[in-house]
Amino acid sequence: MAHGAAAVRVLIVDNDAAHAETVAESLERVGYRCTVATTGPRGAELIEQNEFEIIITDLMMSGVDGLGILAKAKELLPDAEVILVTGHGTIPSAVQAMQQGAFNYLLKPLDLAQLRAVAEKAAESLQLRWQNVELNRRLDEKFGFEGVIGSSPEMNDVIDRLKRIAPTDASVLIQGATGTGKELVAQAIHQNSPRKSKPFVALNCAALSEHILESELFGHVRGAFTDASTDRVGKFEYANGGTLFLDEVGDMPMPTQIKLLRVLENSQITRVGSNEAIKVNVRILSATNRKLEEQIAAGIFRSDLYHRLKVITITLPTLAERAQDIPLLVEHFIKIFARRHNKTIRNMSGAARRKLMSFAWPGNVRQLRNVIESMVVVDYDGVLDLDDLPAELGGVTETTMEVSDGSLRSLVGKSLTEMEKRFIAETLQQSGGNREAAAEMLGIGERTLYRKIKEYSL
Repeated sequence: MAHGAAAVRVLIVDNDAAHAETVAESLERVGYRCTVATTGPRGAELIEQNEFEIIITDLMMSGVDGLGILAKAKELLPDAEVILVTGHGTIPSAVQAMQQGAFNYLLKPLDLAQLRAVAEKAAESLQLRWQNVELNRRLDEKFGFEGVIGSSPEMNDVIDRLKRIAPTDASVLIQGATGTGKELVAQAIHQNSPRKSKPFVALNCAALSEHILESELFGHVRGAFTDASTDRVGKFEYANGGTLFLDEVGDMPMPTQIKLLRVLENSQITRVGSNEAIKVNVRILSATNRKLEEQIAAGIFRSDLYHRLKVITITLPTLAERAQDIPLLVEHFIKIFARRHNKTIRNMSGAARRKLMSFAWPGNVRQLRNVIESMVVVDYDGVLDLDDLPAELGGVTETTMEVSDGSLRSLVGKSLTEMEKRFIAETLQQSGGNREAAAEMLGIGERTLYRKIKEYSL
């Protein structure tokens, strides 16, 4: 078997059926999985409906020629390698095809040994690309923006902004509702900064009294107050050289705000009960779910501290605002919790996915994460289904796939074509335009969905 041939799917497009079968037989003998199309239009149709890693196409065909097949492949299967087969008289067209992204071209009559050699090089090129993608994925999980998952425009904007600000030393204020992942974003900024080898220290400023918060931030010396039996290093000292993340900074008492501002201005802290100044070098990241401008107007947050903290601002969308990321997040959390709880999860049912897509998620990503963990823990058959959903999602009925006018009854008397069109449109809306998720919810292939979208001009 050729190196890398296993599991590589090959489409052969050629008007000459006998020639196409000869090519297929030659490649199948060394392990490739071949599909044959004996017309250009049929080849284009197969590209719309299926996945292929290598496409071998004759250049001169009626209807759709080799350049048309190449263009279709680049549009729908951008990772596939395309090999052109051409006669001596059409070498300039083959060169043009190379310029348009073809992997290689072969001259007729075909030398089958050469064909297999070129196919093997294409397979090796694909395998190397897959390995690089996998390596980058692992590096991202270990060192990159782990947990900052999403392909929605909203999250793409956030990640682009993170990549630009992470290497700097600027203070960042992360705004967003509870559960949107503010600490994950702070960790991602630290992990992609020059400070990543130093500590990342998080402190939640909410629900701590003024004295406890100051002790946590700045430390204290023995005897500073009743329970201070020993000296204590504060978060600033512990994070020296690294990053300090102040969560819910909007809940910080006013006297502590004044002391924090002084530290930010002169890079020195003083432990509670001491007069000795200690130099610190710390990057400050802070987060809040409150509107600090309103708190400034109400006189409970200092304007000068606010401007110190918000040199850069990142605002995280709610999960409802980035609903098309739900399928990605679900898969991410399933992998995490299946590994953590030593469970084998094969997939999730379409009905369960529809429940997740239709839920409002007031607790945002944190709530989704908890729901998926709960489903993984209680599952017993390897398929996450409606019976694994926690009670908090019980209010979502199985008829959430209602059409836009509010009632399934409106479809009575309509043609099956019209019903299909409306259900596909509604499902695309429910999935936030994510075609992969929509196809899974509808129980059809992604290529079939793509064809339906074109057919119905959705």
